Amino acid sequence: MKQSKKDIMLSEKDALQDMLDIEKLLMNYYSVALTEGSSTAFRKEILKNYTAHEKTQFSVFEQMLSRGYYEVQPAPKMMIDQNAEKFSKAKKQMSTASA
Repeated sequence: MKQSKKDIMLSEKDALQDMLDIEKLLMNYYSVALTEGSSTAFRKEILKNYTAHEKTQFSVFEQMLSRGYYEVQPAPKMMIDQNAEKFSKAKKQMSTASA
């Protein structure tokens, strides 16, 4: 027997994960549109939509976090220090190259 859409139920975790994935995807699309937009009015509208979806995405993330569906691992200090040094070097190289 073939299942219809109404017979399939997502768990709360799966529904929230789908919402989070969609919001992230939309933010990526808006980011591309923003960088490619060639008129001020268009870019303002895209930025407004991006900001709205950023808030929604973070709200869904917070809901998942509060329910234990999304686990955030703190980065070790050594990893943070290594990345900070790496980006500091890259920044210096870029400023030296442009001088």
